[in-house]
Order: sequence, then C-alpha cells, then structure tokens
Amino acid sequence: MRIAVLSERDKVETRVAATPETIKKYKSLGAEVAIEAGAGSKAGIPDTEFTAAGATVVGSAADALKDADIVLKVRRPAEGELQGVKPGALVIAIMDPYGQDAALKALADAKVAAFSMELMPRITRAQVMDVLSSQANLAGYRAVIDGVAEYGRAMPMMMTAAGTVPAARVFVMGAGVAGLQAIATARRLGAVVTATDVRPAAKEQVESLGAKFIAVEDEEFKQAETAGGYAKEMSAEYRAKQATLVASHIAKQDIVITTALIPGRPAPKLVTREMVEAMKPGSVVVDIAVERGGNCELAKPGEVVEHNGVKIVGHLNVPGRLAATASSLYAKNLYAFVETLVNKETKALAVNWDDELVKATCLTRDGAIIHSAFQTAA
Repeated sequence: MRIAVLSERDKVETRVAATPETIKKYKSLGAEVAIEAGAGSKAGIPDTEFTAAGATVVGSAADALKDADIVLKVRRPAEGELQGVKPGALVIAIMDPYGQDAALKALADAKVAAFSMELMPRITRAQVMDVLSSQANLAGYRAVIDGVAEYGRAMPMMMTAAGTVPAARVFVMGAGVAGLQAIATARRLGAVVTATDVRPAAKEQVESLGAKFIAVEDEEFKQAETAGGYAKEMSAEYRAKQATLVASHIAKQDIVITTALIPGRPAPKLVTREMVEAMKPGSVVVDIAVERGGNCELAKPGEVVEHNGVKIVGHLNVPGRLAATASSLYAKNLYAFVETLVNKETKALAVNWDDELVKATCLTRDGAIIHSAFQTAA
C-alpha cells in the first residue's frame, strides 16, 4: 500500500496533509509514504523530518503519485494535478464540493474515489475525523488574535496609578465551534464578551463560557436548528428583527468577530455598512467567513480595509495562519479516517463501501459522481 502526500498549489494554503507523527502511524499500518519535496515547508516541517519519520521525499507530484493507492491533500486537487494517478486510487482532502460541478466531473473523469473530509457525519465514532471542528476551532482562536492585533487598545480592565483602563467589548456572531473558541479566547484575554446565534442550543453554550447571549428569542428562533446541528436559514422577518437588535448592540462594541456559515450556501450578511458606520473609530470587525462571501458587507477577501475609522479584517485561510498546529490536527483527522479503510491483518486497503463514513464522504467512484447531493454535477 502506497500513500502519496502532495504539496498544496493554492498560494494561500500553508497547511500540509501529513506530519512526521502521522507518517510513523501510516508506516505501522504497513504503508509506504511518498511526500512531495517542500510539502511541509510553510508549516515549519522540513523534508528531513519526514525522512526521519520513514517517508520517502520525492521531487515532484508525478513521482509521489506513481502507483499510489491513497493520495492525501489539504485542498481539492487543482486541474491537471492528478495526472498520472492510477484508476481507483483514493483521493482524500477538503474538497469544497458545493457549486463545483466542473471540479467534481474532473475527479470522476480521473477515475479516482474522491472523499470530502468536511462531509464527515457528526456521529460519535467520527468525532476524531471532524476536520470542520478541528480547523474552525483554530480559526476562532486566531480571529481574536488578529482582532487584538488591529485594535489599538488593551483588552483586559487594568487598574493603574494613572487611572483605570476599561475592558474591551467583544461581540461574537455565530456560536459554532469557531465562535465558541473565539468567546473563550476573548474571555481569557479579559474582554467583556457577548455573542449571538440563531440556534437555541447555542445560548447555554455561550453562557457556560461566561458570555452574554444576544438574540430575538421568538418561536422561529426555537426551531432554528437542523437535525445535524447546523443553523437553518432564517426568514426575512426574523432577520430584520435580529438586525435591529444587533445594530444597536454593535454600535457599543470594540471588536466584532463574525463566524456564521450555512453548509452549501453563501455566508449570511450580518453586518451592514450602516452598522459599521455606527461603530466607534478604532473598532475592528474580523470576518472569518470572508471566503464564502463574508458576513460583513464591507469585508474584502485577503485584505484589511478601513471604513470610517473601523478596520475590517478579511484574512483568507484563517486556520492556515496557524499552519503548524492546523496541519497537526488535520493530519490526525486524516489518519483516523484512513485507518478505517485498511485491513490491520493484511495491511492492505479494504474499503467497506457500505460504511456510513464512506457513504457520507465519497463523491466519485469508477468514473461517476456517486454522492446523492452532487449527482446533478454529472
């Protein structure tokens, strides 16, 4: 069994799909691992560390792909990147499949079995494979750090001989994994934290972290969660009521962190131009949903812009701003999944195509798009 680990082609991607720790684990499964030279350089992992862990460092993607049974990546392979891969190989990555019909067709045409890690079901046995949670957790932490870096004042209340410095006010919009970590981080830094979310279950979670929950708690709010634990899209009437409440609250905040995402849809617009203009000069908005269109109307992907004295932070690939940590967690997520695809006794690939994890994540197989949610792409 041969595993290939490729470098990432996207310029903003700093993560790598394997670490020396997981290389050793793959070796114990009986696998040979070929890793493209320089794959871990942006994550602070030199080729020598991969070699010491037992991997073979090769000069190109084509060399890594040769005879590979499994291909590991962070992002979906770019056009032409899988040239030379053998039919039937497993390609495992964060595939970002929604609205990517041409890319899914290309994967099918390459005759690979493509697995999308972010489609992993939220069940107990798959928790260790949940890339959305591992990466969002880091994104929430980094969003606060980025916000503090742009904010020109101290975060905690400080009592000094020269006078008292008031605590910063931080408002977190969206209390999923990223939002909850943002709340916890801002609290650790001494800020006064408030948060909002459309899911009723979020209220208790927010309050358990010591933050105050802000929301219009009507009947629609009580039904605003899917069976999978994600936020539903709210009605125009509810969004208007929530916007009125949020607008008055945002005007008093120093740092606003937006984290709201709906799977398969553009990020909901939560912070309007008018809301930003109501904020005090020197305030900061950090939009970590900017890659999906952004929660803030004024956010620009990959930029920190200023509007009326308010900075709007739109960094791309926020987990990748903590490349070493993000790679470590992502690589462990991948290993936990790959382990379920290997027969421990024969040390050979033995994919159970009826396994619920495989069914939930497999996009393409035998030249066809097989995932029911994306078959229109065929």
